[in-house]
Amino acid sequence: MSPVKLSALVCAQNDEARLADCLRRLDFCDEIVVVADRCVDRSAEIARQFGARVIDGIFPLESQRKAAGVAACLGEWVLEVEPNEHVDAKLAYEIRAAIHGRPGGDWFDVPLANHVGETLVRRGWGAGLGEAISPRLFRRSMKRWKAGRVAPDVVLEGRYAGAIETPISRWTDADVGQLVARVNRQTALRALDLADADTGGKLMGDLARGLRQFWTCYVWRQGLREGELGLAISLMAGLDAVLSGIRAREILAARAVAQAAEATQPARLGRAV
Repeated sequence: MSPVKLSALVCAQNDEARLADCLRRLDFCDEIVVVADRCVDRSAEIARQFGARVIDGIFPLESQRKAAGVAACLGEWVLEVEPNEHVDAKLAYEIRAAIHGRPGGDWFDVPLANHVGETLVRRGWGAGLGEAISPRLFRRSMKRWKAGRVAPDVVLEGRYAGAIETPISRWTDADVGQLVARVNRQTALRALDLADADTGGKLMGDLARGLRQFWTCYVWRQGLREGELGLAISLMAGLDAVLSGIRAREILAARAVAQAAEATQPARLGRAV
């Protein structure tokens, strides 16, 4: 048998509603690896129905689950796809041509076509809410992630091989309400990362970062050209920095109270005796 050349990597967390649509478009890959992180739905079962190799586990950090997935891949090249993304036939052909054409590098950028509902939103993405382009196609040992629960920073090694032209289609949120709910979940996870690093910061610093993120998304990345959705995305990007900082300080304060209570507990027990 010829060796596996291209692995598709999908990390799932209770994604049974959309996983099948993602996986059925990955049959051009030599294998599919699905990381089922704390799934209590049918995600793992659906993955196996499509012939995927499933890695079940508990991965508190997004970086951990991605690293576990890459470690399980057998292909020389890895295509990283999210459960809410689709790879069409044109992109599949371009990917296979790129890796079999003796590329002069070790990773490719792949554009992303982000949708809110059925509306394509080309501009204004940032702050972990979405990307216009991302290094999704890479040699197995050339991409790693820094520790983090949400949108961890990426470290790339080797040489840049170029950019794929056809985008991955990505359905970020069904509507603005889901976008707001996603920001709520994301800031809760980011706050834990900040608290663990003991970098709660101060409100004025959060506001400054929030304003910069809003300006970057709305003006620099031209979210203003996307109308109401561009404004909503830019506002959520700005709020991400502010809410993450506030929630991190809440966590640190709660931990301090718990530590103080724990420190005094032996003394109280001693007096009772």
